[in-house]
Amino acid sequence: MLINRLSANSSSRWLHTTAGARYFGPCKTAEKTFDKILVANRGEIACRVIRTAKKMGIRTVAVYSDADANALFVREADEAWRVGPAPTSQSYLNVEAIMEAISASGAQAVHPGYGFLSENASFVKRLDSAGIAFIGPKEYAMAAMGDKIQSKIIAKQAGVNTIPGFDGVVRDAEHAVEIAEEIGYPVMLKASAGGGGKGMRIAHSAQQVREGFKLASDEAQSSFGDSRILVEKFIEEPRHIEIQIIADSQGNVLWLPERECSIQRRNQKVIEEAPSTHLDAETRRKMGEQAVALARNVGYNSAGTVEFLVDKYRNFYFLEMNTRLQVEHPITEYITGFDLVEEMIRSAAGLPLTTTDQNAVQINGWAIESRVYAEDPEKYLPSIGTLSKYQEPRSWQRENDVRCDSGISEGSEISMYYDPMICKLSTHGPTRADAIATMSHALDRYLIKGVTHNIPLLRDVIASADFGAGHTTTGFLAEHYPQGFKGHRLTAETATQLAAVSAALQCIRQARESSGRAADHIVVLPQLKDDGSVHKLEAHVSLNLDAAAVNLQGTSSFSASVEFAGNEYASSTMSQLEVAWDIDMPFVQVRHKAKDITLQFLDPLPLGFRVQFMGTKFDIDVLSPRQRELMQLMKEKEQLDTSKMVLSPMPGTIVSVAVKPGDAVSEGMQVAVVEAMKMQNVLRAPRAGTVRAVHVPRGATVNGDDILIELE
Repeated sequence: MLINRLSANSSSRWLHTTAGARYFGPCKTAEKTFDKILVANRGEIACRVIRTAKKMGIRTVAVYSDADANALFVREADEAWRVGPAPTSQSYLNVEAIMEAISASGAQAVHPGYGFLSENASFVKRLDSAGIAFIGPKEYAMAAMGDKIQSKIIAKQAGVNTIPGFDGVVRDAEHAVEIAEEIGYPVMLKASAGGGGKGMRIAHSAQQVREGFKLASDEAQSSFGDSRILVEKFIEEPRHIEIQIIADSQGNVLWLPERECSIQRRNQKVIEEAPSTHLDAETRRKMGEQAVALARNVGYNSAGTVEFLVDKYRNFYFLEMNTRLQVEHPITEYITGFDLVEEMIRSAAGLPLTTTDQNAVQINGWAIESRVYAEDPEKYLPSIGTLSKYQEPRSWQRENDVRCDSGISEGSEISMYYDPMICKLSTHGPTRADAIATMSHALDRYLIKGVTHNIPLLRDVIASADFGAGHTTTGFLAEHYPQGFKGHRLTAETATQLAAVSAALQCIRQARESSGRAADHIVVLPQLKDDGSVHKLEAHVSLNLDAAAVNLQGTSSFSASVEFAGNEYASSTMSQLEVAWDIDMPFVQVRHKAKDITLQFLDPLPLGFRVQFMGTKFDIDVLSPRQRELMQLMKEKEQLDTSKMVLSPMPGTIVSVAVKPGDAVSEGMQVAVVEAMKMQNVLRAPRAGTVRAVHVPRGATVNGDDILIELE
């Protein structure tokens, strides 16, 4: 049953975060388009579409599931209609319910966002039959290019460079092995329908092909309702670079400067930038012209993206075409001034593009996007919960140099049913160095509490020397974090900064309790070893107050020297330290040795506190010499032995259980598969042994760290 709810339509959120924002300039459309559009999506992309529609004077309709009844996009729309319970198959993929909402609301057009129904040609056909405009490409173009197998054939016909591979449908796992051995390993198995990294696996052997085929086809079926898989050669050390196109129904097609999306995990993009450091003007032009040729070949209109793999010699190969608005479109808007949603709406309304002159498309500065996810950055497993504290960063050095595309607010729930993205955080600057510096600052000023998030990983990548030099491939994360990302590993510089600041924070905290004084402190920091384990790094900090008293509100000045135990790092001489920390505020602004540093004070702890520094959370002990002496006499708590247990790495649903009590298993053997947020994760035996107990059946819902299987 449909339920209509008129939205409060409060503009306060936009006044807070985006009022006056001119990422892509003012509305360029004076002509009539639509009176009302329905946004067949949720979260940040629904908010994004609503923003442009309001700018154009168009009323908006949201559709929502039970889990999203109080979501921000529902409140932002002019009206909202319930379309079903939380599972996507019963709500956001429920075509019948969405068609009813279109009819009941009187919407004249539908914007699909990305994901869900955005590349569903049969949905577009239904809209056409009902006389409803689809704000996207025509059904025949979507059907042709949305199918990865068919699109590769069409690309070849259009003269686009393609990757060696098998153009037909792969029958089964053994057929995939035959193809792989003909092409040569490694190969990529990927879903014929859809995208977003779902249903993709890299295989280096026949066994990996067999295992990957089942996982990829199951994910493809779950995500897109289409289990077909294609196999093609996997290009090693590739860069993932894509060309944005925009087209209208009058035959005008433009290509926009590229986005590089090489920083990926599980074939899903994590950090993107525009333009790419790798391309020269000639390669950029050739890629753009091939993208336009492909679009013209299928009569494409609206926004679309042609994705390429580019090797180190700048040879490029067609990967796929996404017949929708891309997640990472904000960075293209930053460097070109186009509002891509406005261009899509104009195209759907039969209007020409706001400009049809390719020469008018220029590159303005540099932009970077970081995808902020609610997930464990070590294993890339999703996290669910309530955002108990949430504060987005704001512009820093220039107006609108920070952009947050989100669909949440403090108190929002991150659900197991949907993608765990919190926000697309984008920054812009005149140069790449400016954009990187602004991104570092924005990540440091992004406050998220209540769920685990990947800001530690994003911040570490942005600060890395290889990223700064533009040395990125799709293997970047695997190469830089071969054992998984554990957190920021302190260097001599950052360890000295953190130790000195920790002593100063302790002094300020004590002063606020009327007992503070500058003194010697023993600061104990967690430090990562090469093998990923953590040991305690001790620093003796001598702290002097450069004024008569600590400033309880605002900036306090200290002089500090740091001496590390065990000579792990060289001692620092006395240097000035300015610490600005307002009462009841999490952000701590520090100036140390002519460098500006931002920390977040997160929580007090029995012997110190938890801070976020360089993106990573550090539990720090700050002790007096006497406390340190007594601590050495205490025994450490023994850790629970989980070596004989298979734990659920996240909340989710058990897709399959491959063992039963009494079965013998070898180390690394698959024992179960758990699915969360449309991604399947294989669970393996931590050691050889015999299964003692299986605690969950297929289809069971589990929490993170639940014991699923025990070994003897």
